[in-house]
Amino acid sequence: MAIAFSMAACTQHSGEAEQPPAFVNEHGSIKVPDGSPLRKELVVQPVQLHEAPHTLVFPANVEADPARTANVLPPLTGKVMALNVGLGDHVIKGQVLAVIDSGDLAQAYADVEKARDALQLAKKMLDRARAVQAAGGNATKDLEAAQSGYNQAQAEFDRAQARLTAVGGTSRSATPRPMQVVAPTDGCITALSISPGTYVNDATAAMMTVSNLDQVWITADVPESDVGLIAKGERVDARLTAYAGEVFHGSVSLVSPVLQSDTRRDLVRASFANADGRLKPNMYASASIAVPQPAQVFVPESALLMNNDDVSVFVEVSPWTFERRTVDLGYDESDGTRVLSGLKAGDRVVVRGGVLLND
Repeated sequence: MAIAFSMAACTQHSGEAEQPPAFVNEHGSIKVPDGSPLRKELVVQPVQLHEAPHTLVFPANVEADPARTANVLPPLTGKVMALNVGLGDHVIKGQVLAVIDSGDLAQAYADVEKARDALQLAKKMLDRARAVQAAGGNATKDLEAAQSGYNQAQAEFDRAQARLTAVGGTSRSATPRPMQVVAPTDGCITALSISPGTYVNDATAAMMTVSNLDQVWITADVPESDVGLIAKGERVDARLTAYAGEVFHGSVSLVSPVLQSDTRRDLVRASFANADGRLKPNMYASASIAVPQPAQVFVPESALLMNNDDVSVFVEVSPWTFERRTVDLGYDESDGTRVLSGLKAGDRVVVRGGVLLND
């Protein structure tokens, strides 16, 4: 019985001695021998170059496109007799927005009538001068004077008519009528500063603003340090608090050539289709801009190991032989982390279980 126990003990001791180590570190080269349990835990993959863009996210807000926004100014001063629209109303081009009783418009009609009468008189004098000269009873200078008078009368009539047309009058009616202010474009009334009965005394002050919101801007505040990375035409994805979970797609339309003096930020404007009107001016948004990057090596985050103050990976230099390599990292992306230096395309890296190789 004692002999049997002694033989069992020898057999157990002999089995433990033959169990290979998990790994062997030979002057910085870590070898995982045959039979090591680590061979089932380690996952090794080659790294590759990718040309994935880097996404930058900035605070932003929705704005009406200035190229699709018109301030409606009164052609002449006067009293607002009727206001046909309200704030937020949708209007079409040519629609009557307001009616103004203007003494200046009446004067414009009177100027046209006086100019027309003077033109008719000048035409009769010119015809008479031509007839007299044809009969041999008129000097050439008299005909020239009549022609000059007619030319001047024609010019004055054209000027008076052009001014009347510019302020909303029409030559088809000699009777002054209230001045009609019409919509210059399709859109919505986004600002309104008049009401019925008020006087419009400043012809340079806008009575209302018509904005076509079928296409809007989402304007991002970009720090000075990132301005050089963004260019016109780059893709922009916008997310708004009002529409959780939705992403709106557009592209950069303008990178402002001037930074804001108070914030030292640049305004980057992206154009977005808005036919359904869901994007409303002054909404808050976050703008994600995909900035193109050169082709770089990507590694999964699971491959990265902290080594004192450095980040390293384990690279397979020969079958089941690894060495630790320090890497410089760039941006973290959804599909991994960019490696600026330390790896090249084709290197085989431990992407899972590398922590088990730490000394």
